[in-house]
Amino acid sequence: MLLKIHHHTHYRFDQPVPYGLQRLRLIPKENAAQHILHWQTQIEGGTVQADYIDYHNNHILLVSIDEGAEEISVQCDGEVETIDTAGVLGRHGGHVPLWYFLRSTELTEPGREIQALARSVTGEDQLATLHALSTRVLEEVRYDIGHTDAATTADAALAAGHGVCQDHAHIFIAAARVLGIPARYVSGYLMLTDRIEQDASHAWAEAHVEGLGWVGFDISNGISPDPRYVRIATGADYAEAAPISGISFGGGDHSMVVSLAVEQQ
Repeated sequence: MLLKIHHHTHYRFDQPVPYGLQRLRLIPKENAAQHILHWQTQIEGGTVQADYIDYHNNHILLVSIDEGAEEISVQCDGEVETIDTAGVLGRHGGHVPLWYFLRSTELTEPGREIQALARSVTGEDQLATLHALSTRVLEEVRYDIGHTDAATTADAALAAGHGVCQDHAHIFIAAARVLGIPARYVSGYLMLTDRIEQDASHAWAEAHVEGLGWVGFDISNGISPDPRYVRIATGADYAEAAPISGISFGGGDHSMVVSLAVEQQ
C-alpha cells in the first residue's frame, strides 16, 4: 500500500522566546513493513542544530527555536510504501538490549491493579496471551478523549477507566513487563477508513514474542498493525518516542495546532 502523509504542527507563543530547543521524532524508519519513498521536513522559526540516530534507531532532528520567535512551524510531507507482515517486525536490533524493555518507567510503573490485570489473562502461548491482554485492556479502559494527557501514567488511566491510544499502550506495556515479556511504545500514523483529516498521530505497542521477535498490538483498535500503519519512533514509553518534545524559556503560554492527513495513493 502506498500512503501519502502530511503532518503540520504550529506553535504560537504569547511572547518572544529567548531560548528553546525541540527534539523532533518525525522521520519514519525503514523496516520489514515499510519503505520510505520520499520524506521532507520543513521548519520555520527554528534551525536544525543536529541530525542523528538515537539508541532506539529513531531519526532525530534537534531544533533550536530562533531567538525572539513568537511561533514555530514544523511540516512533514512524504510517501511510504507499506507491506502486510501481520504485525510482525522480526528480530530485535539496535543498541538497546532486550532487558531494557522489561524495566518500568515513570509512565509504566505497574501498581496492584495492573499486576492483577496482567496475571488474569492466559493463553496457550505468549502470542495468544498478549492478544488476550490487548482485548482485556480495551475492555477495562474505554477509548475516550479529553480525560488524560501526556503525563498520565498507566496506573492512573486504568483506575480512571478511560483514555486514548497512548494510555492503552502504556497499560499494555506495563502488564506485559509484569509477565516477563519485553514491550515498547510506538508512535506513528494510521490511515483511517472514514476520513483523511485527523487531529493527532497514533500510538500502539510492540512486544517481543519468542520465535517471532517484535509483534505490534494496536490496543485501541483491537488489531495488529497492517499496511495502514506507518511507524515513526519507538521507546520504553511515550517520553522516548514522542513526535515532538523539548523545552523553552520565556515566551509565556503557548498554543499548539496540529493538522494531519493520511491517505492512500
